[in-house]
Amino acid sequence: MSLPFDLPPVRGTLTPMRPLADLTWMRVGGPADVLFQPADPDDLAGFLAALDPAVPVFVMGVGSNLIIRDGGIRGVVIRLGRGFNAITIDGDRVTAGAALLDAMVARKAAEAGLDLTFLRTIPGTVGGAVRMNAGCYGSYVADVLLSIDVIHRNGRRETLAADSLNLRYRQSDLPDGAVIVSACFAAPAGDPATLVQRMEDQLQKRDETQPTRDRTAGSTFRNPAGYSSTGRADDTHELKAWKLIDDAGMRGVPFGGAVMNLKHSNFLTNANDATAADLEGLGEAVRKKVYDSSGITLEWEIMRVGDPAPQNQE
Repeated sequence: MSLPFDLPPVRGTLTPMRPLADLTWMRVGGPADVLFQPADPDDLAGFLAALDPAVPVFVMGVGSNLIIRDGGIRGVVIRLGRGFNAITIDGDRVTAGAALLDAMVARKAAEAGLDLTFLRTIPGTVGGAVRMNAGCYGSYVADVLLSIDVIHRNGRRETLAADSLNLRYRQSDLPDGAVIVSACFAAPAGDPATLVQRMEDQLQKRDETQPTRDRTAGSTFRNPAGYSSTGRADDTHELKAWKLIDDAGMRGVPFGGAVMNLKHSNFLTNANDATAADLEGLGEAVRKKVYDSSGITLEWEIMRVGDPAPQNQE
C-alpha cells in the first residue's frame, strides 16, 4: 500500500497499515498508517532525524492505559521493544530502558536490595510511568526519578533532569515530540526478602479489589482532588472517582460491549467485543452523570488517541 509520506531506511521493522487492537489491553482500535519498531536508540534517532517533520508520530508502550479509536492512527506509531529494555544497577541508582515493564524494574531492584516496590502493581512500561508520574501506595515516580534520556523529534538526544519535567498527579511536561528511551531512579535501600514480601502483599491486595482478569486499561478517571504538585495524595481532601461513579448510579452500567466494572466501578471494561466507540461513549456518559449528580467533572486518566471509524465521522 502506498503511503502519503516517505519512510527513511531503518534496521528495525516498519509495518504499513498495522492493526493495533492486539497491542492494547482493551483489544480495540484501528490500524496505524505505519508501525515502527526500532532496533535500538541509534535506529530511532536516525529515523526521526530523517522523517518529514510534518508526519505525525505517536509513541505507545504495551497499551495498558490506552484506547485507540476504531479508525486507527495517522502517521507513524513507534513501539519500543528489546533494544530499549536493559536495566543496570549501580549503588542506589537503577537505570531502566523505557520499554521495560514496571513490574520487572521493581523485581530486579528488590533482588539488589533497593526499594521500588510501588512499581510492582503498576501496569505498563517505564516510559509510560514517567510520562504519567505513575504511583500507588503513597509513592510516585516523582519521589525517586533523577533523570531521563530522550530523543527529540529531530533526532537530537538529551538527558533531562527530573525537576525539569514538572511531575505532578498523573501528568508531566515532557517536551513535545520527545521519546523517552531510559530513566534513572535513586532507590532507597531495603532488605530483599522484606521487599519481595511487600510486593506479594500488594499483588494480593490488588487482585482482591481490582478486576485484574478483565479487559480494562486500569483506572479510567483521575481522582478529582486532593493531590499536591508532586503527586502525593492528601487523604484529608481526596475525592475518589469510584465513589462519585457509584453515587451517580453508574456501577455495572453497560453501553454496547462496554461496562463499568462491577468489582471496581472506575474500571471501564471491554466485556463483550466492545468497540473503542463503545468504551469512549460509556466513559463520556459516566462523566455526564457524575457531573449532573455532583457538579464535578471527571478527567480521563486513560489516553484516547486516533480517529473514529469512518461511519462515525461527520
